[in-house]
Amino acid sequence: MTDFARPGRTPTMQDVARAAGVATSTVSRAFARPGRVSSETARRIHEAASVLGYHVNPIAQALQAGRTSMIALVISDVTNPFHNEIIRGAQATAAEAGYTLLLSDAQESSAQERETLERAVAAVDGIVLATSRMPDSSIRTIAKQRPVVLLNRALVDVPCVVTDNPGGARHAAAHLAELGHERVTYLAGPEASWVDGMRWRTLRENAPLLGLHARRLGPYAPTVAGGRAAAAEFVHHPTSAVIAYNDLMAIGFIRALAAHGAHVPRDVSVIGFDNIFPAALVTPALTTVAAPLRHMGRTAVHNLLAIVRGAQPRSQEPVTLPARLVVRASTTARSQQRSLHGRDLMTGARR
Repeated sequence: MTDFARPGRTPTMQDVARAAGVATSTVSRAFARPGRVSSETARRIHEAASVLGYHVNPIAQALQAGRTSMIALVISDVTNPFHNEIIRGAQATAAEAGYTLLLSDAQESSAQERETLERAVAAVDGIVLATSRMPDSSIRTIAKQRPVVLLNRALVDVPCVVTDNPGGARHAAAHLAELGHERVTYLAGPEASWVDGMRWRTLRENAPLLGLHARRLGPYAPTVAGGRAAAAEFVHHPTSAVIAYNDLMAIGFIRALAAHGAHVPRDVSVIGFDNIFPAALVTPALTTVAAPLRHMGRTAVHNLLAIVRGAQPRSQEPVTLPARLVVRASTTARSQQRSLHGRDLMTGARR
């Protein structure tokens, strides 16, 4: 019995080559590029492989061929419902194109995001970075190694898909102004968030045009706990209206205010961002700026696969998808609210 036929030993491509009487490179071509091997040689190779029990490693074969038919989707926090529809849209589009989607959770850590990408970059054909927390230089480094599409962030020289964040922030501010509010607090998200900077800058620039005075609290974690932390600071110096970085923060904020005896919208009108599915389920139902989340995932993967196949981006401008305001029960007219001016919600006393 030959060495490579011994029980318990996994046969190799070299074993198949010796059994078929050909070079190892010929065996490799027979499996990876069968059209480059004669039919008789291919028959001998496949018969030898069958006798030996040799099976091709599909990932290794794909790597040799330069394509794996896999793409990576890296998200900042898998527990955030914001990503649910993005993942579904990305998964559906990848599957329709015959690609497998690898999902990675960066857990709001730029270091973990970078480490994940360094391991995955050799095994995928392209990468979608959703709400990336990495610095611009790190993203550009990855983009030099594999095609990259950024989701919910804009960066020169890297293809991007974003929602109309300035438009969404203006919709939120205009809604509050129409309701008669004069002072609004913005609850800021992560410092590394491009979207957070864009929303606050838009509010700060447009508030005076709408007769609003805007202030900023934060940064806070983009979570329910982050909303609770924001409420603990807000209650000492309240305003009649609040715009939160995202819906999760808005929900945590509303729940924390209730614990202080305040009522939304009777005491404070609250607006979130993203229109995640819990926004319509909380009490009161949350007014929010809706993003086309599933369409974002689909567009990002569609554009990425086009680049993988050789297409060149037609413009350096981000692909911008529309945002819309969904008005629910968490906002009301200033005239229908109790006066918060000079009152500390922590104690209920006048200042």
